[in-house]
Amino acid sequence: MSRLSNTRASFAPPDFLPGTVWLVGAGPGDPGLLTLLALHALKTADIVVYDALVSDAILRLARPEAAKEHAGKRGGKPSPLQPDISLRLVELARGGKRVLRLKGGDPFVFGRGGEEGFALAAAHIPFRIVPGITAGIGGLAYAGIPATHRDTNSAIAFVTGQGSGGALPDTVDWESLSRGAPVLVIYMALKNLDTIAARLIAAGRARTEPAAIISKATLPEQRVVETTLGAAAADAAAAGIEPPAVIAVGPVVRLRRELNWIDALAASALMPPR
Repeated sequence: MSRLSNTRASFAPPDFLPGTVWLVGAGPGDPGLLTLLALHALKTADIVVYDALVSDAILRLARPEAAKEHAGKRGGKPSPLQPDISLRLVELARGGKRVLRLKGGDPFVFGRGGEEGFALAAAHIPFRIVPGITAGIGGLAYAGIPATHRDTNSAIAFVTGQGSGGALPDTVDWESLSRGAPVLVIYMALKNLDTIAARLIAAGRARTEPAAIISKATLPEQRVVETTLGAAAADAAAAGIEPPAVIAVGPVVRLRRELNWIDALAASALMPPR
């Protein structure tokens, strides 16, 4: 048997035991970006407690007998309170269920996985963290934008553009971010994009700096608007861009001209319509 065959045969997922919770990242939307552990959890869980950003295509991968419970939070819309979600996870685990808490992207990147993990630890509920591909990496890649490139940036900053109440978070030092990171990736920023751009420009970023807005990243409905920092908010509104969206600011956006692989494949007829 070849070394490759031995490697394939050696993967054995850990047991998903009754009375435990797995906090799993589902990635940005494309089911192909799920990890093996995430897929194993979907095929094993008794109940899937899922976020608003988890796609239907991913939910369909759950075993047919599994119950599904929506616990999504969307800014500006009626949503379950985070303490209630955490208590629900504890309640289900204490009832002997294999509980899959399925979160868009990565549970520890603007996903409140830490808060849920703290609640489970305080209740002495065993849990496992399964990382996922965050939209700031996967979304950029599907837009043909590398998060880093040795000719453009050796640093990158990920930042949220929206606090828990929907307003611009007052804990973000936009001036330091503007000076410290050549590339910024901003999550949940559409609502406050005009203000964010104004603060970055006031801190020294050029109005003409390249920017890209990626809506519904990795899904068939993905849209990408290439623009500049100064025009980003107006261009997003004119294009009718809807959340969820991630915004990239910096010189890596220019690399999309050569690395826009999705459109290139579609043009070459090597890829079916998305």
